[in-house]
Amino acid sequence: MKTALTDRLGLSVPLIQAPMAGTSTAELAAAVSNAGALGSIALGAIDAEASRKAIRSVKTLTDRPFNVNLFCHAPIAADPARDAAWIDSLRPIFTEFSAVPPERLNDIYQSFLTDDAKLAVLVEEKPAVVSVHFGLPRVDQIAALKAAGCVLIASATTPEEGRAAVAAGFDMVIAQGVEAGGHRGVFDPADDPRFATLPLTRLLARDLSVPVIAAGGIMDGAGITAALALGAAGAQMGTAFAACPESAADAAYRAALAGADAGRTRVSAAISGRPARGVENAFMRRADETKIAAYPYAYDLGKALNAAAKAKGDNGYAPHWAGQGAPLGRALPAAELVATLESETREAIAGLSALSR
Repeated sequence: MKTALTDRLGLSVPLIQAPMAGTSTAELAAAVSNAGALGSIALGAIDAEASRKAIRSVKTLTDRPFNVNLFCHAPIAADPARDAAWIDSLRPIFTEFSAVPPERLNDIYQSFLTDDAKLAVLVEEKPAVVSVHFGLPRVDQIAALKAAGCVLIASATTPEEGRAAVAAGFDMVIAQGVEAGGHRGVFDPADDPRFATLPLTRLLARDLSVPVIAAGGIMDGAGITAALALGAAGAQMGTAFAACPESAADAAYRAALAGADAGRTRVSAAISGRPARGVENAFMRRADETKIAAYPYAYDLGKALNAAAKAKGDNGYAPHWAGQGAPLGRALPAAELVATLESETREAIAGLSALSR
């Protein structure tokens, strides 16, 4: 299957394994890349030196291209009053688990926009692909990554974001629909029309001068084929790979993906402070989102509450990120899953060709 994505990166399958901070691993990324697709690791939640270690870990396992992902959220100053209101709103739940919430919240995820140490690591390590989420890097950062030979991919949740990415010099754009699991890549969470994957993919493929990658709710070859039919150069899939044995998903996460409620996903900002889709849980149902702190300060509290609940054997406050297609998931080794997806896609394309005769 030849597309603009496979041609540019030397892939045999037009598929990107989504980065999935906290879930993706070097082993998962390498297995996907070795199987002919594009594996990914997430650097947004770790510092520069940990990023260097993560990149080098993948390099020891594959000589194929892989993607590293960065968070480009607008840095937000601490707001003690807003943070205190969010802490107080969740204090009764902490009490239920015999725990006390932190008295102050920290900016736990430094934005790439202010992280020149991480930029220096990327320029030195030269990963084949760098993708960004929540926004776009600075002009000088983009220039430095391009000079290092990195292919740049930006997440877009609207046509306007896609156009901004192309204007900034990005090589490809991911059309992230609202069906997608994990955090919405929206630049401004206060202005999110929540485009679905298929219309967003078609709009971007029609209007942009760069390849478009569809993301959101795609779990099998039929979904990949639908994306290709709409003009996409490939698909990005996260939830489909979360259950692979190479991922870092814990037992509770795997159980949620395989359970009866896997189809009950919901977009909520309760856990982290930014809208994200996951299997609906007690945190989403009980939190008063009118009082929520800003991202990533809210995530500092969310992690503390999850730790308190897990210590008492309750997994209802964990971020089990998943897209709307989660019930279609298969817990296969990554290489086997890539091969299965490739076979399914070829069969689906052949089926469409037969119908047109």
